[in-house]
Amino acid sequence: MLKVDSIVFSYADKSVLKEVSFELEKGKHLAVMGESGSGKSTLLKAIYGLLHLNSGGISWGNQNVLGPNYNLVPGEKYMKYVAQDFDLMPFTTVSENIAEHLSAFEQETHEARILELLRVIAMEDYAKTKVKSLSGGQQQRVALARALAQEPELLLLDEPFSSIDQFKKNELRYNLFPYLKEKGITVINATHDPNDVLAFADTVLVLQQGKTLALKPTEQLYRNPKNTYVASLFDIVNKLPLHLFMENAAKDEFILAYPHDIHIVKENGFEAYAINTHFKGHYYLAEGLTEDGTTVFFTTKQAVKIHKKILLGVSPVLLKTRKSSS
Repeated sequence: MLKVDSIVFSYADKSVLKEVSFELEKGKHLAVMGESGSGKSTLLKAIYGLLHLNSGGISWGNQNVLGPNYNLVPGEKYMKYVAQDFDLMPFTTVSENIAEHLSAFEQETHEARILELLRVIAMEDYAKTKVKSLSGGQQQRVALARALAQEPELLLLDEPFSSIDQFKKNELRYNLFPYLKEKGITVINATHDPNDVLAFADTVLVLQQGKTLALKPTEQLYRNPKNTYVASLFDIVNKLPLHLFMENAAKDEFILAYPHDIHIVKENGFEAYAINTHFKGHYYLAEGLTEDGTTVFFTTKQAVKIHKKILLGVSPVLLKTRKSSS
C-alpha cells in the first residue's frame, strides 16, 4: 500500500502542496485532477522522491520513500515515473529503447517482452524506427513502454496522453489501463482529461491550490460533485438557482447539473430561449438563456430552433442530490 501522510512542499516561499494525505492499495488506480498549477505534477515528483518535503512522509508498504537529500539517484526500483519530458535515447530504435530497461539476466525473453509492450502502445510497425524520427506523440508512447519494461509495482503518469493524437488516445487508453490492472500495477495518473479517468480510475483525488478538495470513488464523485470546481473537471457544469425549480428556495441555493441532466420537458420546468446548438454526433449540445440571464447547457436528440421558447427540467432526484452553495 502507498501511504501519503500530510505532505507539505514549497518552492522557495511558494507553498505548493498543503497537508496532502491519502492511501492507495496495491493494484488500484488513482486519478489526480485539478486545474493547471493545482499541484498535480508536484505531487507525483514528491512520491517519486525528486523533492525534499517540508514535512510529512511517504511510504510504500514498510519502506519509506526518501527524497534527494538521501538518494543520489532519485526514485525507488519498485516505481517508475513517466514525466512530460520523455528522456529517450533519440539515436537508437524503439525496440532498443525498451530493451535498455529490461533485465540483462533475462536476454532470452527480451524479444517476446518487447513485442508485448509494442502491442500495448500500438507501435508494432515502429520497432526498428529510430526515436528521433518519431512524432512527439509516438515518443510519449515509447516512454510509456519503457517504464513498463520491468513491470514496476507503482507507476506514476503525468498527463500520459497529452502529446498523442486524439484518434489514437482511445485505443491507447483501452490497451494500457486494462493491461496495468491485469498485471496488478498500482497507478497514479495526473490528468486534466476526464476520458482518462471515468472508465478507468478507481478513485479520484482533486487538488485545488495544493489542497485536497475531494477524495472519493470515481463514480460517486462524478455523480455527486462537492462544488462547481469539482464538477467542471468532468464536463460543462450548469450552476442553476434552485428557485428555478422550487418557489420557496433560498437565494443562495443552487443545483449542479451536467448538460445531459437537463432536457426539454412539457411541464414542471423553467422557461428559456434557445440561443445556440452544436452537433456532437449522436446528440446535440444546446444553449438556452433564462429570463434572469442564466445560460444553460443541455442536450437534445435533435437540433433546437434558435430563439424558440422552451421549457427545461431536471429529474426530482437531482434536486435532492446536487444542492450546492458554491
